[in-house]
Amino acid sequence: MTQPHSKKRVCYYYDSDIGNYYYGQGHPMKPHRIRMTHNLLLNYGLYRKMEIYRPHKATAEEMTKFHSDDYIRFLRSIRPDNMSEYNKQMQRFNVGEDCPVFDGLYEFCQLSAGGSVAAAVKLNKQASEICINWGGGLHHAKKSEASGFCYVNDIVLGIQELLKYHQRVLYIDIDVHHGDGVEEAFFITDRVMTVSFHKYGHYFPGTGKLKDIGTGKGKYYAVNVPLKDGIDDDTYESIFVPIISKVMQTYQPHAVVLQCGADSLAGDKLGCFNLTVHGHGKCVE
Repeated sequence: MTQPHSKKRVCYYYDSDIGNYYYGQGHPMKPHRIRMTHNLLLNYGLYRKMEIYRPHKATAEEMTKFHSDDYIRFLRSIRPDNMSEYNKQMQRFNVGEDCPVFDGLYEFCQLSAGGSVAAAVKLNKQASEICINWGGGLHHAKKSEASGFCYVNDIVLGIQELLKYHQRVLYIDIDVHHGDGVEEAFFITDRVMTVSFHKYGHYFPGTGKLKDIGTGKGKYYAVNVPLKDGIDDDTYESIFVPIISKVMQTYQPHAVVLQCGADSLAGDKLGCFNLTVHGHGKCVE
């Protein structure tokens, strides 16, 4: 999350417990990687250039600003040892396969959402220009449904917070998968423009075609850039730079939220793009 055109004070949200959550054997989502990233940050001395904060655990009240009450109640109640009592609800809320029940699931969601909400509050108070939450970015979660390893949509909650002080918020998504949960949440408003660059065609979640542009007041405020397998740094940059330049120029956002899903990097188990860290990082610049 960032506010354009300011001296750049950077803050960073991290809870040391986040790496302990485990989706289960063989599952590609590994919160442990957030801890590894944090260790790199320490060892490279980057922590000296930013303020580090521990996020609060988002409350049910905060999470139901977007999610339905019964869905959050379900996430709070379900555990690996009582799953058999919740079969019907697990189907209804799409929990069980891609989105498994694991120990501490609700606390994981609280920390992830807490970091993004706190980051937005920090920007609203003008106490920072750039805020980072590597425990966030869970862009597939819907109002009443888990999806694609995501349970609580911290991005939507963060953007809702930003909208209290900012008339227009731009959301950019460079994950290999379409940012469907965020797009859907703001599909009918012009106060949030969503721009997603993603693999499209026989690929999860199956949404994000070029012609999906928003509806009602939100018409033309959803931008989808469907891409094919194997795109490299130069090609990606040749698409990304002109589109984002034009969006910035015409939409003139007051705040920008960037989802930097690393599965668009070459060699990712699920991804099929051919980007390097350099190319991916250039988008952030």
